[in-house]
Amino acid sequence: MSSIGKAVPLRHPVAINLAERPTGSVCDDCGARHIGLCDALSDDELVFLARVAQHMSLPAGKQFMEEGEPAQHFYNVNSGTVRLFKALPDGRRQIIGFAGPGHFIGLAATDMNIVSAETMEPVQVCRFSRAGLDAMLAEYQVLERKLLDVAMHELALSQQQMLLLGRKTALERIASFLLYWARRQEVCGEGKLPRPKTKLSLPLSRTDLADYLGLTIETVSRSLSRLKKNGLIEIPSTHDIVLLRPQALEDIADATN
Repeated sequence: MSSIGKAVPLRHPVAINLAERPTGSVCDDCGARHIGLCDALSDDELVFLARVAQHMSLPAGKQFMEEGEPAQHFYNVNSGTVRLFKALPDGRRQIIGFAGPGHFIGLAATDMNIVSAETMEPVQVCRFSRAGLDAMLAEYQVLERKLLDVAMHELALSQQQMLLLGRKTALERIASFLLYWARRQEVCGEGKLPRPKTKLSLPLSRTDLADYLGLTIETVSRSLSRLKKNGLIEIPSTHDIVLLRPQALEDIADATN
């Protein structure tokens, strides 16, 4: 993997807290310490990684990576949720995914960002220079394997998203998303269903959900109302959904009902 070249100043600088803290406290308190890329390193090896990172606190609603801009940095999300999206010339957008603790953002093979990234809630990230990526991989070759795992996982998610947008009905898309988010929040294991009455916290708005699933806001609202009316979910608040009958949701998601 070759380096991108000499880093240049951001066209839209991010005014964030980059105050340095002792290396040990940064990684010890990090929500991504034992997941994702950092889990491949020992505590001693993390000292080097933390030394080359900028520890950033981003407020909700902050766009910190822009599609088409020079890809100068990549990011490790430590806490909070980030939306990844592509914009169309007429102002519409397609959300292509969400990143949470342990996820890396900006590891494209090109020298330009292929997506934009925006925080959905207060977020903590570590920012790394892409120009220094080669040095990191040379120093810790185990990271290269981890990056390959990340790429393979992203490919699998892209294939699932193609099926979601290309073939599934609105109701099937909503059901699929709810089960996906349950697994994302680790309330159930991979390939398993959450327990009945599992409560999901959703930092995204109905607009986010519509943009991710390729639906209108009205269709999202109608589909959620239908699932609620049929006793499959409860909606106690705008950002909370309770899964009453996970098996029935899976039947809908898999088009078996």
